[in-house]
Amino acid sequence: MTMFSLKNKKVVITGGASGIGKAIAVLFASQGASVYIIDVDEPAGEATAEAIKKNGFAAQFTLCDITDLNAVTAVFNKISDIDILINNAGVAHVGNAGNTLPDDFQRVLDINVKGAYNCLHAVLPMMQRNKRGAILNTASIAAHVGIANRFAYSASKGAVYAMTMSVARDYLADNIRCNSISPARVHTPFVDGFIAKNYPGREAEMFKELSDSQPIKRMGTPEEVATLALFLCADESAFITGCDYLIDGGFVHLNN
Repeated sequence: MTMFSLKNKKVVITGGASGIGKAIAVLFASQGASVYIIDVDEPAGEATAEAIKKNGFAAQFTLCDITDLNAVTAVFNKISDIDILINNAGVAHVGNAGNTLPDDFQRVLDINVKGAYNCLHAVLPMMQRNKRGAILNTASIAAHVGIANRFAYSASKGAVYAMTMSVARDYLADNIRCNSISPARVHTPFVDGFIAKNYPGREAEMFKELSDSQPIKRMGTPEEVATLALFLCADESAFITGCDYLIDGGFVHLNN
């Protein structure tokens, strides 16, 4: 029997066009799931879905802004009977409490927190009707430890962590599980773009510095995060809910 099978499962992945979300989409589809990729990057989303389908698996891309509750609800209702939700979409920001501008703070909260709420709000009623469901939210080590100049991002990921615990508690009787994962730095196109934007001319130096800040002396890979996500969403983890899993190369507990 194949372990961690997702056969006949409908999976929605926000931010599934690239990076961690893409790796989750590819892996989940290979395990038999029908994958629905939600993203604002239409070319990347379409390319990811097409690549999955070329390998003989089921995938579909939908352009959707998760900060718009009506749009999210319409998309989710069209998919219907969603078994697994991966709240992965998010953005970062560099700044402390003193120099973070109100508009930047609001943008991070709108995408990382309100976006996750909108997806939860849309999916939970159908999961309740079906008396089943697995939800996985992407939090961060920033929800656990202080990271310099990540004020807005840390606030948003702390909220994601807290929402995870709340949903897990409130929906126990409905057989809906909710967990979160807290990655440290993972090497994705997002990271490369983030470094290029914020540290122009110092890309190689900053990449090494960010890698070396983790005790394991490298960044994680999207595929490593996807493997943990698969375990937490598969039926084999049916006894796990209300948990946050660090996947951080030892950053939180060994970085002293």
